[in-house]
Formats: sequence, structure tokens, C-alpha cells
Amino acid sequence: MFNAKTNKPSPIDSLIGAGSVITGDIQFTGGLRVDGTVKGNIKAVGDKPSTLVLSELAKIEGEIEVAHVVVNGTVAGPIKAREYIELMPKARVTGDVTYKIIEIHVGAIVMGRMVHESDVRASDKVIEFKPAQG
Repeated sequence: MFNAKTNKPSPIDSLIGAGSVITGDIQFTGGLRVDGTVKGNIKAVGDKPSTLVLSELAKIEGEIEVAHVVVNGTVAGPIKAREYIELMPKARVTGDVTYKIIEIHVGAIVMGRMVHESDVRASDKVIEFKPAQG
């Protein structure tokens, strides 16, 4: 939830309030907080940092792809945190979680695979040996 360059929280620009039900995919820029239900995929678009905060009231049925994700609600679907994910004590995730940096609090539950994604590709680590000339 913090901007790595300035160490300040990314601002929350939009809110889906408690009791709201959204059916369909959501694309956003900046910050989004969800207290309601979303039946669809949530994806951050654009080059600017993005933050998604799911409160303990939030229920998501779909895929999530955002740079920074804070989960304290229920997610049924895969989560791809391009940078950072924080799983709070009431987080309930049914699906794979892909991340670069992860923080898991006591009580969080993930029913799926935890997949670490690094900046360095496997092919970058391979050193090619050339046969000796001679």
C-alpha cells in the first residue's frame, strides 16, 4: 500500500461501498477500495502505481491483477500482485497467488498455489559455455 519511491501510501481514488454488488469486469487506475461484492475480474491499467484494498466485507469472484494488493476479505479466483501483496488476518483466498513480495498475517488462508515471480528470468541466469578454439 506504500509507494516504494516516496514511502507514502498510494491514494484511494475510488470506493465500492458495503452492500454494493458489481457484476462485470473492473479496470481502474490509482487506488480502489472494495467493501462490497464484485462478480468479475479486477485489473489495474496504465503505467502509474495501482493499489487495491479489499476490506473484511469484500467478496470478489474473479481474477485480480494489480501492482499492490491488500486483502482482508474473500477472493474466489487467482490473484496476480505485480509487486506486493498483503494478506490480512481475515483474508480468505481460493485460487493461486502470484507475487514478488508477500506479507501474510496470522489467520490468513490461501487455498491454492503460492507462486513467487522474480524480476530475473531463468534464461538470464544461464551462462553459455563456448567450445575451446584450437
